[in-house]
Amino acid sequence: MQALLLSCSPRKGGNTETLLRQVAEGLRETGAESELIRIGEHDISPCIACGGCDATGICVLGDEMTLLYDKIDGADFLIIGSPIYFYGITAQGKAMIDRCQAMWSRKYKLGHARKKGIGAGYLVSVAASKGDKIFDGAILTARYGLDAMNFDYRGELLVRGVDGKGAIASMNGELKRAREFGRAIGSPPANHT
Repeated sequence: MQALLLSCSPRKGGNTETLLRQVAEGLRETGAESELIRIGEHDISPCIACGGCDATGICVLGDEMTLLYDKIDGADFLIIGSPIYFYGITAQGKAMIDRCQAMWSRKYKLGHARKKGIGAGYLVSVAASKGDKIFDGAILTARYGLDAMNFDYRGELLVRGVDGKGAIASMNGELKRAREFGRAIGSPPANHT
């Protein structure tokens, strides 16, 4: 099984990426292969709403997002990781998800979903605030972005009250929880009799 982890944080080695690496380690323990991609290191322009993908399912923009389409299509599991910026995911993550309009057109207008069928999608998110609704916007964005990519939204790992680069590294319970989250994603469901 192949897992694709998309780190949407502009901060290299930050809290979100640290959690994603623990999730990837948990996935590896189940035998799943994983690849972590830092979205901020790629030249991904925002969607220009030209409608060019409506007839073809292919985005007309020729930037580095074209490389991600194939990786998304090849994944069994897709995990979007983002810190919370003003009750939503980062601009880098939003640009990437908006560019999945081409995948939405392919799926809903042209009837051509991924060859692998429906995958399993997740969100990993960190917020400095502890507000009750702090993750609501990010969950909705991830849920509907993953649907466009033909992934069924299966859940999230959310951590409140984490601020400052590296703060998560001293939160052993959260690191363990992230690793267990990865193991749960990569493990087949228990047989129920």
